[in-house]
Amino acid sequence: MVVIDQYILGAFLVSSFGFIFLYSQLRRKTKKFKSNSKSERKDDYIKTSIHVDRRSDQGNGTDIIIVGAGVAGSALAYTLGKDGRRVHVIERDLTEPDRIVGELLQPGGYLKLIELGLEDCLRSIDAQQVFGYAIYKDGKDTKLSYPLEKFESDISGRSFHNGRFIQRMREKAATLPNVRLEQGTVTSLIEENGTVNGVQYKTKDGQEITSHAPLTIVCDGCFSNLRRSLCDPKVDVPSCFVGLVLENCELPYANHGHVILGDPSPILFYPISSTEVRCLVDVPGQKVPSISNGEMAKYLKNVVAPQIPPQLYEAFIAAIDKGNIRTMPNRSMPANPHPTPGALLLGDAFNMRHPLTGGGMTVALSDIVVLRNLLKPLRDLHDPSTLCSYLESFYTLRKPVASTINTLAGALYKVFCASPDPARQEMRQACFDYLSLGGIFSSGPVALLSGLNPKPLSLVLHFFAVAVYGVGRLLIPYPSPKRAWLGVRLLSGASGIIFPIIRAEGVRQMFFPVTVPAYFRAPPLLNK
Repeated sequence: MVVIDQYILGAFLVSSFGFIFLYSQLRRKTKKFKSNSKSERKDDYIKTSIHVDRRSDQGNGTDIIIVGAGVAGSALAYTLGKDGRRVHVIERDLTEPDRIVGELLQPGGYLKLIELGLEDCLRSIDAQQVFGYAIYKDGKDTKLSYPLEKFESDISGRSFHNGRFIQRMREKAATLPNVRLEQGTVTSLIEENGTVNGVQYKTKDGQEITSHAPLTIVCDGCFSNLRRSLCDPKVDVPSCFVGLVLENCELPYANHGHVILGDPSPILFYPISSTEVRCLVDVPGQKVPSISNGEMAKYLKNVVAPQIPPQLYEAFIAAIDKGNIRTMPNRSMPANPHPTPGALLLGDAFNMRHPLTGGGMTVALSDIVVLRNLLKPLRDLHDPSTLCSYLESFYTLRKPVASTINTLAGALYKVFCASPDPARQEMRQACFDYLSLGGIFSSGPVALLSGLNPKPLSLVLHFFAVAVYGVGRLLIPYPSPKRAWLGVRLLSGASGIIFPIIRAEGVRQMFFPVTVPAYFRAPPLLNK
């Protein structure tokens, strides 16, 4: 107990000094923007306020076109339709999707779903409540519970079949008389003089149609073919998921996600119905063993199966023998938009992170809440340049939540992967032991992961507390030059993991959004 106390004290002291240094450096870079921007931002807001009081005079046409009716598109269509907008949704395929990701909604995302009035879409699809995680490493395990003490009993995570959830949201959106869902493939955005004023699409029977609206929102998923004109897509594919469904088996910890820190990378289990458990095996790189010639089955049985909990072994082997093995690349893409009059990006078409932490739907629903609040006071969408300037605040207002979840996903994936580097091995072990301490050492990181407390500074604090905790393990009680050098490499490696992700997300927008001029273009209440 004394040793643990020493670790904790050391972690807090070093982390505190580190954050004072980090904060001072970031402040120095952003201080120059504060002195001359307030009057310009105030003028921007006054101009926008004058604009939003005008009423639309475009008859019974479409106000907003939404490209894609996945989680983001369907939720957005219902949200905007409920606010009285005339919405035209164009989706390539309106049959029920069948995916192996997008099946776990964190508690923070469930709260956003409630805020949007869509929580009933999780009923009647056999969705399962999720109350936390169990993490396994080298035969040991620790249970991490979501910090839900301050919430009603219904608040928790939810896991389900992705397609069932999407169909329910599509059905609910279609009940609104001003929302029109149509099956079709959008081939291009219609652009005139740098302004997007609609889309061209092919209907199910091959007819080419043009649809116009003052605002087009593109949320056609991770394979989007429209985003190149609206952002600078830098897509990284660090790994692939191999998906299986285990039937009629019990997880060691009921209603919890299970993360096995395997070799070479994590293995996930979580319930998707009352009788089914999803297994996702992460395979680093962009190539996976062939399914057709049996290499995949051999890999799963010989490499993966020995690492999973004994309670799941037989069901895992049975799922392999059944043969319904699916694969999907895991994509990561920072949000890097080109503000374009008449158009906006949302969902996976706009921003992606490694799906290890199940944060994608939480980010999308949080973005929809921000966008809904921005659009609510606007009665006229027909001034493209003013609307574009006003909606630039969306990219800043969403950043603290989205960047925290994105950064955590990328950093955890790198920490959780096995490595021959002794410093990385120490970091991985330190992370497991830190989470096993309980109290704030588990509740803090889990609050970040769950979307209940998505604060960037808290993320960086806990990440480096893990690193310092790992150094303390090496130096206490008797440091040696070799172990001290390993500690230095551990801290250097930790910095090398998290700082590039933060840089890609945007230091200024993530930590100091109030220094970004666009932040003040939103109504004052939205800035808080």
